[in-house]
Amino acid sequence: MQPTEVRGILLDIEGTTSSISFVHDVMFPYVLERLETFVADNQQETEVRTAIEQIAVDAGHDSLAAWTLNSNAATAEELVIQEVRRLMAQDSKATGLKALQGIVWRAGFNSGELRAHVYPDVIPSIQRWKQAGIDIRIYSSGSIAAQKLFFGHLEAFGDCLQLFSGHYDTTFGGKKEISSYQRIAIDWQLCPSEILFVSDIAAELEAAQAAGLQTRASVRPGNSPLPETLHSVRIRSFEEI
Repeated sequence: MQPTEVRGILLDIEGTTSSISFVHDVMFPYVLERLETFVADNQQETEVRTAIEQIAVDAGHDSLAAWTLNSNAATAEELVIQEVRRLMAQDSKATGLKALQGIVWRAGFNSGELRAHVYPDVIPSIQRWKQAGIDIRIYSSGSIAAQKLFFGHLEAFGDCLQLFSGHYDTTFGGKKEISSYQRIAIDWQLCPSEILFVSDIAAELEAAQAAGLQTRASVRPGNSPLPETLHSVRIRSFEEI
């Protein structure tokens, strides 16, 4: 099953290149188990402070200071920890949360405590596409920094970052928004029809289709069922592309 006139392939991560269970059963618990200590020890670091300030903005406040002033929380640190736990329980894609998660994960990947999971067909297929002259990029709700950590520390393949020419996250817009895919096509300097987007989420595929991209629906073990009304070819392996 070969799409025509494809010059770029845009990939989701969770449920597409990696299992949902790895993200929810390994990566999320890693953050939650270390959250209080990490925030207490690192909240004055510039990038951590920036992420925390973004969490406050995402929560609808002008700043962390303003949020703390208007809250019953004893400290700003306590407020942030409560909000992060709440957002993670909802599987939120908020930009500040994703930035903070990425910083915590970096420590885990760099220490060797974390190694990322991908399906066995993923890297060989990407290598095949790249050899055919296709440009491969990632679009995930996880921060760009977290994406690079993920693909730089793969359990079975090691560092595979060189396979990707670009990364996109929610700073380009939400993954269920048509305009996000239009922005990506402009940044990529490709016509939308020259990009193939692969994801397991129907609303993302529909938004991409509306923006003019070609799509493939990823059907992997543990993924949520896709609606019959989805007009996207289903694949169970990257070998089918």
